[in-house]
Amino acid sequence: MQGLHLTADCYDCRCAPALLLDPVKLRQFVVEQTLRSGLTIVGEKFHPFQTADGSPAGVTCALLLAESHLAIHTWPERQAVTLDVYVCNFTEDNSAKANGLLDALIASFAPAQWQAHRLRRGAGASGQILALEQLTPHTAYGTQLAPPLVQMRSPFQHIEIADSAEFGKVMRLDGAFMTSERDEFFYHECLVHPAALSHPGPRRALIIGGGDGGSSEELLKHPSIEQITLCEIDPMVIQLARLHLQQIHQGALDDPRLHHIARDGFAYVQEAASAAAAGQGYDLILLDLTDPQGADGSALAADCYTSEFLHACRALLNPGGALVMHLGSPFHHPQRFALLRRRLNSVFSQVHPYTVHVPLYGALWGMAIASDSLDPLQPDSHAIASRLRERAVGGLQYYNENVHSALFALPNFVQNLGA
Repeated sequence: MQGLHLTADCYDCRCAPALLLDPVKLRQFVVEQTLRSGLTIVGEKFHPFQTADGSPAGVTCALLLAESHLAIHTWPERQAVTLDVYVCNFTEDNSAKANGLLDALIASFAPAQWQAHRLRRGAGASGQILALEQLTPHTAYGTQLAPPLVQMRSPFQHIEIADSAEFGKVMRLDGAFMTSERDEFFYHECLVHPAALSHPGPRRALIIGGGDGGSSEELLKHPSIEQITLCEIDPMVIQLARLHLQQIHQGALDDPRLHHIARDGFAYVQEAASAAAAGQGYDLILLDLTDPQGADGSALAADCYTSEFLHACRALLNPGGALVMHLGSPFHHPQRFALLRRRLNSVFSQVHPYTVHVPLYGALWGMAIASDSLDPLQPDSHAIASRLRERAVGGLQYYNENVHSALFALPNFVQNLGA
């Protein structure tokens, strides 16, 4: 019985009148949106009402879902619609699908005003729910979360922050685990330091995404850093991270060396690459992005994985600079890993993939450093140790001079992906 119940009351809907009056049109629309969300229809009923003179007076419909139900009532005389979506999350977390469906329905009915409510059901006396993320259609990973501290829809995505017993505070975007207080160092230290320590003195860095501030916090440990441009499209992620994820960013989001640009990363890099002056490029570009396809099927960051985008990033790099990005899980996402590695190879002279297990993601995770000249395998452990001392880089929980080279020691199955 554990599940998520969503309701919405929509007023002054500006949609086509047929959506409020015609059961055939309404059915076509509702079925399409439900299937697009990834939910499974097992039954349906659409009932039209009439006024005393026989004219249409609204429609009530219900879809029986393998995951639970969707119910809609239209009130054409008030230009109003009520929506009710309930999904069971017992064996699989369908929350992202339900949120996506409700968002799509609201957008299509186009209300001038609406009210939405969320109810976690069947959580028991503790209020905890088992939050799962689908790694593939056949495999999920999850952890128990307390009732959300934050649960909201920004103009770009659904944002959730909740406490957990093992991970501390956890942030999810569109149903996908992003970061947590207790394991963020696995991801952020390995995203930042292998490239930053291989560079003789990075001064300017660009981060695309990274609104939780974790990658910025790691970069700012390097005293040579003079400026970080944080290009995060969703200001609400930064605002909520400031309030709830201080243990992750450690105040980095308010450091005077960090400049936030609320722009689409693809557009920003394209414009910056065409206008960059000599010496005004970046020594490091970190793509701290959501996945190219989210847990709910969304693709907010998809453009930032394209060859066109990677070429624009290359044009923004200073001589000796490097780009760092994650490639997904080589086990669960081997096609993605191989495709992104091939794209990087088509753009940069040298590409060095590496891996780290990220507990919150439940998987071995792939990353890569791409450059025309910077080789992260060139400095040995003694050189990395020396730079760590010289730069007084402290507070590291995962990365050290011996881990540096070990990250690039790939198992055969990973080494063969995209080679």
